[in-house]
Amino acid sequence: MVTAISYDPRQNLNVRNDHHQQNGVVVLEEIEGLIKFYNNGHIERPQIVPTVPPYSLPQELGVTAKDVILHNPTNLWSRIYLPNTLIPAKKLPLLVYFHGGGFCVGSAAWKCYHDFLANLTSKIGCVIMSVNYRLAPENRLPAAYDDGVHAITWLKNQALANSKEHNWWSSKCSFSNLFLSGDSAGANIAYHVATRLNSYNLKPLSLKGLILIQPFFGGESRIHSEKYSVQPPYSALNLPASDTYWRLALPVASNRDHPWCKPRLSYNIRLPSTLVCISETDLLKDRNLELCSALADAGIKVEKQVYKGVGHAFQILHNSPLSQPRTHDMTSHLKNFIHDHY
Repeated sequence: MVTAISYDPRQNLNVRNDHHQQNGVVVLEEIEGLIKFYNNGHIERPQIVPTVPPYSLPQELGVTAKDVILHNPTNLWSRIYLPNTLIPAKKLPLLVYFHGGGFCVGSAAWKCYHDFLANLTSKIGCVIMSVNYRLAPENRLPAAYDDGVHAITWLKNQALANSKEHNWWSSKCSFSNLFLSGDSAGANIAYHVATRLNSYNLKPLSLKGLILIQPFFGGESRIHSEKYSVQPPYSALNLPASDTYWRLALPVASNRDHPWCKPRLSYNIRLPSTLVCISETDLLKDRNLELCSALADAGIKVEKQVYKGVGHAFQILHNSPLSQPRTHDMTSHLKNFIHDHY
């Protein structure tokens, strides 16, 4: 789950369980300030984080951004970022990104993501496609995974079609140097999309790497960082909020041992080289370390980076004196990973 500190996220993570009733309408699930789910199916998401148009970037950043429809029937769209400073005849790597938000909130148009990804585009030197997937509980999992696969097949079609409409970015990127990434729930989506792509003929696309930033996984049995990490008042994720997101996102009657929450890795799993970015004070820290070990045991090449003194979504929240230097470190790690596998 991600927001920005200027929007006072300290009030966002109070989970309400009193199920107050009015005229027979009951709030079944609530994370205060972010989402209310009623027994009649109605859902409220207060606009706590501003949404911004693609062109709202400072000119000196040197990045062009535009919104593109990917799939009309599901209103699937993306925001594409292109650095303006290009080396002639050099194609840029292509990064597909999925935002966080516990599968239930968030948007590719949220200002915090818009700013973060525009800066990544500029500093890394890559084309970024930020996917605005469908949200739960209206569209429970696997809807977000389906949207991720749709986004990749759309990219394949663009690579083959070479259309004038998308030439502004498609002529500048290398479709054979594709990376999948996301933070929190978005990292979970990136992971599951990557595993699904094994059954697809992606040519001319070639998946070179997977970048998982504070990936959102869980399980019924609590592990150490879930039980004992103390989250500050401004934390982007606490245990009650995490549990609520999973109840809203997983198929009805499923629990957190579902493989979409707690993946079962086998030796025949096929994934590209993977970078896992972990926050030291995040309650997901031990889940993330567990994932690194399981991937390595399955024969996947894994790199991990642990960011000291910061919590979940620090690179979006900027909610600590250490956020800026750690975000700088993360950007360098992402840049090195992409260019090492380019």
